[in-house]
Parts: sequence; structure tokens; C-alpha cells
Amino acid sequence: MNYNQIFNEEVFPLRDKLYRFSQSIVRKNDIAEDVVQEVLIKVWDKREDWKDWNNMNAMIFTITKNLSLDKLKSKNNQLRPIPEGYDTPSETRGPAQKAIAGDIHQIIKQSIEKLNDIQRMVIQLRDMEGYTYKEISKMTDLTMAQVKVNLHRGRLELRELLQKQL
Repeated sequence: MNYNQIFNEEVFPLRDKLYRFSQSIVRKNDIAEDVVQEVLIKVWDKREDWKDWNNMNAMIFTITKNLSLDKLKSKNNQLRPIPEGYDTPSETRGPAQKAIAGDIHQIIKQSIEKLNDIQRMVIQLRDMEGYTYKEISKMTDLTMAQVKVNLHRGRLELRELLQKQL
């Protein structure tokens, strides 16, 4: 088994998804970056166990979830707020389009922040990352029914919040 090849082809390409997933839990960019680094190190250190993992992606996301929750509980997670202009729209848009897109992005982000942790996590994995209910269930240790219920309720609540703001 070529661990380097497996890591480079299966694990390392997940880092952006892992970051977004962690960020949806900890809500802080710096902490999410730290979590992803720790996850990559932890997964590499457990390379001898990979053959025993039924679903590598699910295991990696479970590790990410657990580390993110640990960081969230930690008292050392007080970092500076997200810098202004961090997620700016594309330069091909005009100034008015950039302003509108930025405002909409901020409203959506604030609305998602108001959801409970489980709903936010499930929406992130399903609607933003594109994982199946079964994959989400394995990653989060929720039953398939819990995933579906939280996704449905989260979407309904998100729709209500957005209708009030837009």
C-alpha cells in the first residue's frame, strides 16, 4: 500500500471541504485552518489503520467534526473577527453588483449562523458540500432520520430568516 499516493489522491484534496465543514462548526477561520492541519496530521499518523476504515471520507469528516467541537469547547478559541473583504466577489462584476452580492452573502451567512449547530452542520454537508444523507449520517454520528429532519427543519428556518431579511 502506497500511503503517500493514497494521502495525496484521497485525503489532501478534501482539505477545502474539511475547512468549510470545520468553519461551519467553529465559525472562525483561523481555528478552522488549525483544525484542518490537525486532521491531516492525525490521518497521516493513523495511516496503518486506513485498511480498517470502511469509509475513509466518513472517518476523516468524523475526525474533523470531533476536533472542531473540541476547539469550540476550548477556552483558547478567542481570535480576531473575520477580516473585512475576506470573501469578496469576483473582479469581473461591477461595483454595484459587488455590493449587492456582498450584502446578500452577509445576510445568508448571518442567517445560517442563527441555526442550531446540528442544522448548520447538516446544511453545510448536504447543500454546500453535496454529500448524501448516508454519508452525512456516518460523518456526524446521526441517524439517517435525524439527518433528514435536521436538514428539513434547518432549511425551513433558513427560509423564514431570509424572507424576513430580503
